[in-house]
Amino acid sequence: MALLLNRQGCQLQPRPRSSHRPRIVLQATKTTSTATSSPIAYDFLKPVTSAGQIKELKEGIAAFYDESSGLWENMWGEHMHHGYYPAGSPPKSNQQAQIDMIEEVLSWAGVTAATKMVDIGCGVGGSSRHISCKFGCSAQGITLSPVQAARANELSGRQGLGESCSFQVADALQQPFPDASFDLVWSMESGEHMPDKRQFVHELARVCAPGGAVIIVTWCHRILGPGEQGLKPEEESLLNRICEAYYLPAWCSVEDYRRLFEAEGLVDIKVADWSNEVAPFWAEVIKSAMTSTGIMGLFKAGWTTIKGALVMPLMAQGFKMGLVKFNLITARKPAAAQQN
Repeated sequence: MALLLNRQGCQLQPRPRSSHRPRIVLQATKTTSTATSSPIAYDFLKPVTSAGQIKELKEGIAAFYDESSGLWENMWGEHMHHGYYPAGSPPKSNQQAQIDMIEEVLSWAGVTAATKMVDIGCGVGGSSRHISCKFGCSAQGITLSPVQAARANELSGRQGLGESCSFQVADALQQPFPDASFDLVWSMESGEHMPDKRQFVHELARVCAPGGAVIIVTWCHRILGPGEQGLKPEEESLLNRICEAYYLPAWCSVEDYRRLFEAEGLVDIKVADWSNEVAPFWAEVIKSAMTSTGIMGLFKAGWTTIKGALVMPLMAQGFKMGLVKFNLITARKPAAAQQN
């Protein structure tokens, strides 16, 4: 298959068409959300930590990715997120599955063009560069990790994208951008780190231009059933063990996100559960970690990364039992005329 070039001259990898479309422990608070409950105040929206604990959480997130990003890039490349493995699809590399994830999310969200995008929790800039090449748009990314930001800028320069893609250390809950700056607001697996989900969604909506799209791809817990006031104790215990290793605060459900989007006045809200489509991912990560290169890399990276690796089977268990969900949420910010 011939290599694809867009108008920027970016080389796009060929993609076959799918046949399918001592640390703080931040314990997840119980939520009272169900698929049919009314939009009242939910426990997960309340402050889950003190100001001091939030500061420690952010420092922990930064240190975790400072330490582990190099190993991930060596093993998996520049995309630091799940791959897309739909049932019945032909065998493919994990790296191709990650590229497919970006493409399938954009397709699902109905995004066919962009001029300015922001990548919230950008990692080393893989999504930003791919989307910049695809649409010929500018891209800015933010991360709490100085190592990631520096590496993202380095890779962009090497790939000839230094002028169109830029990255900086910044807080997703206090973004350094003016209102209405971007027509594509992208968050690929960073929402789970946010200690204040309401403020997170507010900032995404604030920096989105009228008519623009907001996309969140994130880990959630299952939607609570009718009459349930919270997760089961064994479910909370499992999530709390994951939280400790990966520096995660309270989890929420995709329906909680839907209500937050509605509260911000976003429209055309759509959600999806792609847990089945990413099902092989954690087994693939575990397999790569068990290679000689992976084991040596873990010991070189340090205890924080090792602890994260030890928790990987718990993520696989969470998906298998239906507790952990891989959810997508997208919406559009109304055009100026619609807001008046």
